[in-house]
Amino acid sequence: QLQLVESGGGLVQPGGSLRLSCAASGFTLDSYGISWFRQAPGKEREGVSCVGRTPNYADSVKGRFTISRDNAKNTVFLQMNSLKPEDTAVYYCKATRGNMCIMNAAFFASWGQGTQVTVSS
Repeated sequence: QLQLVESGGGLVQPGGSLRLSCAASGFTLDSYGISWFRQAPGKEREGVSCVGRTPNYADSVKGRFTISRDNAKNTVFLQMNSLKPEDTAVYYCKATRGNMCIMNAAFFASWGQGTQVTVSS
């Protein structure tokens, strides 16, 4: 069974950091593009970052978030620094065959549970 599991969310103060993990089971991530999305209460789901052959970032997170792969762990990470209250959301990861870097949430039909990130003092 192909599965992605997000983890690493939590409560952090503004200016703090978190590292999210997207762990794959049932397939290897190295030939897939991996995308991170987030959805805040009352807002549409939005693309945050993705990595195919090269990384891409939403303007709102450029310079603060870094996406990376660890093929040995079959995991993609999202390092989030200088967190702001507006980063509060449920974060999701998705995989796309062919190493495509997709930032449009409409491309995907189903979603997992995600991991909650709350930035608050």
